[in-house]
Amino acid sequence: MTRFHLAEDTIDKTDIEELIGWLKTNPRLTKDKVTIQFEEKWNSFLGRKYSIFCNSGSSANLLMFYTLLLSGRLKNRKVVVPSVGWVTSIAPAIQFGFEPVMCEADKDTFGIDLDQLENILREDGPSTVMMVQVLGVPHKMDAMMALKKKYGFILLEDACASIGSSYKNRKVGTFGDMASFSFYFGHQISTIEGGMVSTNDRQFNDLLLQLRSHGWSKDLEHVSHESLVDNYKIDDFHTPFVFYEPGFNLRSTDLNAFLGLRQLDKIDWIISRRYENHILYKKYLADKFYIQQCGPDSQVCSISFGTITKDTEQRRSIVKALVGNGIETRIFSAGNLGLHPFWFNRYGKKSFPVADKIHYCGLLLPNNPSLSPENIEFISQVVLKAM
Repeated sequence: MTRFHLAEDTIDKTDIEELIGWLKTNPRLTKDKVTIQFEEKWNSFLGRKYSIFCNSGSSANLLMFYTLLLSGRLKNRKVVVPSVGWVTSIAPAIQFGFEPVMCEADKDTFGIDLDQLENILREDGPSTVMMVQVLGVPHKMDAMMALKKKYGFILLEDACASIGSSYKNRKVGTFGDMASFSFYFGHQISTIEGGMVSTNDRQFNDLLLQLRSHGWSKDLEHVSHESLVDNYKIDDFHTPFVFYEPGFNLRSTDLNAFLGLRQLDKIDWIISRRYENHILYKKYLADKFYIQQCGPDSQVCSISFGTITKDTEQRRSIVKALVGNGIETRIFSAGNLGLHPFWFNRYGKKSFPVADKIHYCGLLLPNNPSLSPENIEFISQVVLKAM
């Protein structure tokens, strides 16, 4: 029997009761005013001008890449992608015909290795860098932003698994020209399914809004909508249903947004609990295992605690002990994405020292707000005894 799940739902009994009460008022359930309220509240929490709520973090990444493609700002289609992340951090680049160049993982944070990144920037001159803030541990953003200034690339920031983390008192997800977030079950906060793209760029925001909803202009601010109507000389009767771009339907609903508003009411508590758990895991395990590291001026809000074992045999022993004690575990993120068929069938296998170590020796331990200090100690002791 499972005693400690790797992920726990952050939608609690009170949230459900509030949702039931709201449903009894017979509200409009599809995307409407509550979605806009959630987007605005998210902007206030994050510190961004614009955000668009969509149906998943994967869709958020899809929207970022397509928006970039249609923006007219690319000098080429070359994009640097991380070896450690999730498949949908990279998949849109392949789907939209970009030329992805995979980069090694940093030995400390497991984000993109900045030395190798600069070599790629110098030799290949890519227009875009897609980075992942890996499992809530902030990357070395001063150095990343220095490279951005030096080489002038567009930065896409995947913060899907890092909501609430911060680097030098600046929230993760505010560094990229666009940033994606996920509200999937088990992430820092949940809307059942859901995602967000945030930006300070008005052009990107207008494209994101159109592409999320079919390519029409109905969701744009009045000035932007009227500009398109005037430019294309659209008559009044047709204006709500004119499609300016070949878009998608990646909208979420007001039902999901209602839950999101409730989640934001308690996000500060969630951040503090996950951070406390992360620090406890480090206390028990840092001397024995290779783990992610970030500066003392970063706050970590992790969805799971990542551990790198000595070798595959040690990982096998620890996994057996965890499962035997009812503790869920799994591989570290997706390991090295360069060793997955979706990548090597197209570009050949990509091996890197750090990414490969994560791939073959990495595992995740539960971290969610429901876990007590005693739970963290117990899980850590199981791991230590299994060594």
